[in-house]
Amino acid sequence: MKSERKATVKDVAERAGVSTATVSRVLNGDARVKPDTVLLVNRTIEELNYRMNRIARSLKTSRTHTIGVIAPEFRNEFFMNIVTGVEEELKKRGYSVILCSSRERREEETELIGMLRDKGVDGIILIPGSSEGEHLKSARPLPLVLVDRTVDGFPCDAVVGDNYRGAFNAADMALNEGARRIGFIGGDMKLSTARERFEGYEAALKNHGLTPREEDILFGDYHEESGYLLMKELMGRSDPPDYVFIANYFMHLGAARYLLEQKSPFPGLHILSFDDMPLASFFPYSSIIVAQPMEEMGRRAAELLLSRIESGPGEREHRVIRLDTSLRKVL
Repeated sequence: MKSERKATVKDVAERAGVSTATVSRVLNGDARVKPDTVLLVNRTIEELNYRMNRIARSLKTSRTHTIGVIAPEFRNEFFMNIVTGVEEELKKRGYSVILCSSRERREEETELIGMLRDKGVDGIILIPGSSEGEHLKSARPLPLVLVDRTVDGFPCDAVVGDNYRGAFNAADMALNEGARRIGFIGGDMKLSTARERFEGYEAALKNHGLTPREEDILFGDYHEESGYLLMKELMGRSDPPDYVFIANYFMHLGAARYLLEQKSPFPGLHILSFDDMPLASFFPYSSIIVAQPMEEMGRRAAELLLSRIESGPGEREHRVIRLDTSLRKVL
């Protein structure tokens, strides 16, 4: 029994009415191809069930068209939204993805970078699990792009949210609406996002002639249990603040759990928070939410990495792209 003949690039070109060179450009994610042509070729590829010979392709181009993506964890919905943006952009450009979790450990990041290099990936996108960057030198000469956070000791391309401006704008909005005392529940100050969000909050208060109270400022680790314990500590005081800024979604989740457990309400309490996740609006006392363009961060990181791959090793100036945040009023 004869096996069914596999479709070739020539078959795709003839069916679509284009040249084989055009099909190859589409497969390689060449941005010069017109969008209508890209759609036509991709539709024809699906109709013919064409499957590219990636081994032959990598031998010809010295590329595997595979990108490694390392995140601290994949249970975290924020990180998964970023990865979704990365995957969507890379898929359009004909790249596949290897996903890895570092479990927020520097040693794990080092091992994963080595593994991805052994796999022959063309580049790496990394959401750092810590503030340390010295170990990331092991990725060289592979192009590397950081997302969400920057690191110390390793200048690198990065795509991040404008944490400072987002925190400043949220606190400023609350102060303009009558708040005069805003507490703060933040993350590990070694992380760039934690530092920038606290600095934005602090600057907004000072801009209104206010000095943040030391007793109103608590720091944790960006995890749910930390948010629970810090909100418990803050609201358990005899004179708690009536506004509280919480620096990320998972600490907000923990804080909300504590507030829901209390039998007595907290009249006049308003919560400002970072990250507009699906449940954030339903948390008790939620007032102002800073939204980050999570999927866009992923897409831009993929674009930046691919531009590095295509430009080769000559370009050395590093770029840090800061994307605007937005505010959403809940109450």
